Amino acid sequence: MNWKFGLFLLLIVCIPRFVLVLAANASGNYSSIGAIMVISALCPVIFLTQVGRRKIGLTKPKQYNSLLVAFLAGLTFSLLLYYLGRSLYGNTYENWYTYIGKSYNIPIGISQPDKETLFILVAITGMLFSPIGEELFFRGIIHTSFANSIGDKKASLVDSSAFALTHLSHFGLVFIHPQWHFFLIPALLWVASMFLVSRLFFKFKTDSGSLLGAILCHAGFNLGMTYCIFYLL
Repeated sequence: MNWKFGLFLLLIVCIPRFVLVLAANASGNYSSIGAIMVISALCPVIFLTQVGRRKIGLTKPKQYNSLLVAFLAGLTFSLLLYYLGRSLYGNTYENWYTYIGKSYNIPIGISQPDKETLFILVAITGMLFSPIGEELFFRGIIHTSFANSIGDKKASLVDSSAFALTHLSHFGLVFIHPQWHFFLIPALLWVASMFLVSRLFFKFKTDSGSLLGAILCHAGFNLGMTYCIFYLL
């Protein structure tokens, strides 16, 4: 694992993912996104030995008390990001949560019990697939590959930047029927936020001594985002 291997993985995973997410935003069919997360999660299994998987953080946490803090920190960050978007852009498509909420396909006029059921299903999915897939990939195999060449601190900047830029396909370059738009300032704020939350994920990986810290922080963020989209927008 070195920077060349890390760059290779970024190119073969993130570029197709970027294109597929944009296509899903245009078509409304997000079935391919789950497959992307599975592929991301499988990279350490495909490319690494058991020793390599331990090295990237697939180990038991050394600090269990940091796991709850990690989850709450991710949840808090998602709520702060909601209030930032709401205060600047209201409920327009320049608000990242409003645009991302389109992918949830919440039916208009849905009853409260059905909405609660849908929220639970979406929340559970969001707390499992992307946190596991993305953290094993970005904070796991990508980070360690670059860290072996340039050290942990610089590697964290690389994996956080890659994570943030990849999420530009989720918001920033947006499809509002029937055409594409690019919201420059909202996109910059969104990418900066994804960079900062990535650093938060890495902090809790470091604090816990395990990728589980990053996964739980990511899961908390996704839970908060899902709650905001379902109940606060």
